[in-house]
Amino acid sequence: MSAQLTRLALRWETLLTALLLAVILTGALTSDVFFEGSNVTVILGVAMEKAIMALPMTLIIIAGEIDLSVASILGLASAVLGKTWEAGLPLPLCIAITLLTGAVAGLLNGIFVTRLGLPSLVVTLGTLSLYRGLAYVILGDGAVSDYSRDFAEFGFGTITGTRLPWTTLVFLPLFLIFAVVLHRAWIGRQIYAIGANPEAARFSAVRVARVKLWLYVASGTVAALAGIMFTARVSSSRADNAVGFELDVIAAVLLGGVSIFGGRGTLIGVALSLAVVATLRNVLNLNSSNAEIQSIAVGSLLILSVLLPNLTRRLSSLRRPGPASAPRPAPGD
Repeated sequence: MSAQLTRLALRWETLLTALLLAVILTGALTSDVFFEGSNVTVILGVAMEKAIMALPMTLIIIAGEIDLSVASILGLASAVLGKTWEAGLPLPLCIAITLLTGAVAGLLNGIFVTRLGLPSLVVTLGTLSLYRGLAYVILGDGAVSDYSRDFAEFGFGTITGTRLPWTTLVFLPLFLIFAVVLHRAWIGRQIYAIGANPEAARFSAVRVARVKLWLYVASGTVAALAGIMFTARVSSSRADNAVGFELDVIAAVLLGGVSIFGGRGTLIGVALSLAVVATLRNVLNLNSSNAEIQSIAVGSLLILSVLLPNLTRRLSSLRRPGPASAPRPAPGD
C-alpha cells in the first residue's frame, strides 16, 4: 500500500493538483475578491484562447515537433476577420475565411517541416515573424471594433444562469475530441510512436509525414478559431493581438508533463497546467504585478516543467524494486 501511495504522490498530475491548490490558496490569502464569481469568469474567459491552442500543441510536441507561430496565426486571423468585416461581408463568411486562413498557415508550416525536412523550431520561429508581419500588412496599425453586439457577447458574456463564459462551449467539445483522438483512437497511438521513435514508426507503416502535416493544419485552424474568440472578447481586431501568447501555451503543455523530446504526455496533465498558469496570472494581476513579473513567473514554470518531470522519473525509478536475487541453497542441498 505504501508503494502505491508513493507512486501516486510522484505522478505528475498529483504534483500539478498540489501546485494548483497552492496557487488558489495564495490567491485567497492575498485578495478579497479572488473567490468572487466575476473573478472566476475572468480567469476562465482569459484562459480560453490559450487553452484551445494548447490542445493541438500537445499532439505536436508529443509527435516530437513544436509550433511557435500559434500566437502570430491568432493575430493574422484577427486581422483577416477585421478586414473582411470592414469590407461588408456577412459575419459567418468572415469567420469561414478566417478559419481557412489559419488552416493554410498551418499547412505552410507543415509543408516546410514534413516535405522540405526543415526543423520545426526554425520554421515556426520564422513564420512567427512572417504571419505577424502579414497581419500588419492587412490591417496596419489601426483597429476594427464595430462588431455586432451578439458577437461581442459571445466573447465576454456568460452562459445564462452561470458564471461560465460562452467560449467554454468551444473549449469543452474540442477537449473531448482531442482527448479521444490522442488516448482512444489509432491516430493517437501513431502520434506517440512518432514521438518516441520516428524511424521505428515508419517501419511500422505509420505515415509520419502525413500525420505531422495534418497536426500542423489542425494547429493553424484552432489558432484561427482562438483569434476569432480573442477578437470577440476584446471587441477589436488588431495586428498585435495576443503577442507573446505562445509562451503561455508552450509552458502549459510542458508543465502538463508532455516531454519536449516527444513520445510522452497526457491531456489531463495539460488541462491541470492550464488551470495553474491561468490562476497564477490572475493572482499576480490581483496583486498589481506588472507584465515583467508575470513573464518571469511563466518563464520559471517553463524551466521547471522541463526539470521536474526528469526528477520525478528518477525518484520513481529509484523506488522501484530491483530484480529479485536468486534464493540461496539450503544447507545440505
